Amino acid sequence: MDVIDAVVPDKLSDGDGDGICEDAPIVDEPYNDGGKDASTRDVGGDVDDDGDGPTVEVIYDEPTVEVTYDDPIIEETDDDITMTTRRRKTIRTKYRIQETSASTKKTTMTTAAKLYGKDLSEYDDVDVDELLSQLTPEEINILAKEVDPDDSFMPPSQRCSYECDKDPTGPLNRKKLIEHINKQAMETPDIPELKPYVPGVVRGKKWVPPVRENLKEKEAEEQIAIDLGDEYEQALTNASEDEIIDLAAILGFHSMMNQDQYHASLLNSGQPVGLGWDGVTKASQPKVFPIDPPNDTDVDETIKRAREDDRTLVDLNWNNIKNISDEKFFQLFEALENNTHLETLSLTNTGLTDKTAQRLAEAIEKNSTLRVLNVETNFISPSVIVKLVKALLKTKAIEEFRCSNQRSQVLGNKIEMEITQLVEQNPTLLRLGLHLEFNDARHRVAAHLQRNIDRIRQSRLGVATS
Repeated sequence: MDVIDAVVPDKLSDGDGDGICEDAPIVDEPYNDGGKDASTRDVGGDVDDDGDGPTVEVIYDEPTVEVTYDDPIIEETDDDITMTTRRRKTIRTKYRIQETSASTKKTTMTTAAKLYGKDLSEYDDVDVDELLSQLTPEEINILAKEVDPDDSFMPPSQRCSYECDKDPTGPLNRKKLIEHINKQAMETPDIPELKPYVPGVVRGKKWVPPVRENLKEKEAEEQIAIDLGDEYEQALTNASEDEIIDLAAILGFHSMMNQDQYHASLLNSGQPVGLGWDGVTKASQPKVFPIDPPNDTDVDETIKRAREDDRTLVDLNWNNIKNISDEKFFQLFEALENNTHLETLSLTNTGLTDKTAQRLAEAIEKNSTLRVLNVETNFISPSVIVKLVKALLKTKAIEEFRCSNQRSQVLGNKIEMEITQLVEQNPTLLRLGLHLEFNDARHRVAAHLQRNIDRIRQSRLGVATS
């Protein structure tokens, strides 16, 4: 930075004698900026607007004014004495020329940030470790609670910073603690009510529900104009009530009529009295069906026929027959091993147990003609159900197996996975009546049964399977 001192000459001419030097430069009044350097105020000079060259700044210092008086000149005349005094005024001004870069700089005056009344720069040399070493364990614990964030991997219920360092007052007696809490609750007086309760008197403001418009009446008032054409409008206008009911039945508008009107229109029997559009619809009496008679199948006779391999015994139904002994079941299953004509065996709600069901599994492994087996609603455990499903793989003849609603409603994941693996190995099973809880087992079993059905359909149609 080049500094050039410029001094105004001492001798300045005052041609008109008014005490003002015409040759002296015009100087502004000193600028009071609260004690700041005057050199930071008056900034002048040329500014390089195009950005090609450097920017020149001329900084003026505060001028110095010196006033001197010459010796007075006394002139005497006959009448009076004239005294003339000359005053000389010297102004000294210094200015500096500073060259800056071509880029424009913008200076923003900001207030320095302070912490506890000190600038932040004063804390740069502070030794934090030394300050922490001077803290007590209690103060360090308080500081850690204020500074350390919560651990996001911990549940919110375990992020409590409360710590109790007090010693227990004594052993915990749960019974006495409950008695103390109940006693304290009974002795604590109730909060007095602002307005005592009086039967039949409403305290406070009673809530009144807002009035709602009846949407059905509003929809009935709004009529929608539909242009059906002259032919259809004339036909519907002249149609009778029976014809409209018949038309609604044909179009499937069941909500426009009740069950009696619908069946009457289908049977062309005419509308009963009181079942018109304006009539009151009465509930129809339900039909009475006779109770199903008990199963009259002769147990001993069917066992004999199964043992003799009767050709006419294709479907054996023992459903809902009570008090069948285990000996009878053993005789039937023994005859089933050598039977070649029985295709359907139903033993629903007959009291089958694990003992008899295991004997049934042994008979299934030797029978190759049985197609449908139903043992629902009995007392078979999950492990024996697995044995029954496994027995189906021996001859691979059974196409439908039903074994739901047993003693254990839930089989468990292990049992269901075993059943799923056994079913996936069976290429002939088409229908399985068994409740599976887990989605994986249900989806895998359903997908495999669908593949078996598709394979049979393709073989029936003569389509080559992939």
